Amino acid sequence: MAGTNQFAIAGSITALDTLRHTPAGIALLDFRVAHESEQVEAGTKRQVRLEVACVATEREARLLAAAPLGAKVQLEGFLAPRGRSSRQLVLHVTSFEFV
Repeated sequence: MAGTNQFAIAGSITALDTLRHTPAGIALLDFRVAHESEQVEAGTKRQVRLEVACVATEREARLLAAAPLGAKVQLEGFLAPRGRSSRQLVLHVTSFEFV
């Protein structure tokens, strides 16, 4: 079953774990981003505040690991479960930029 799984969000880094490596040597970083915006839903303005769990690998992981807390970022990637038996979603960052 093929389908689209693309996600983009802007926000501020609120938590950064320590950069770690998989047994295969791939750099991995878990972090969290807070987002605030005003969206229109059914013709009504709605304040949106949320926090997203994220994971980055390799180049993105190394660059984000050096960022200060509070840094503003624009993230792009895909959503996947935290683990095989988990229902909790995590944003897997495939590209980002500091804003």
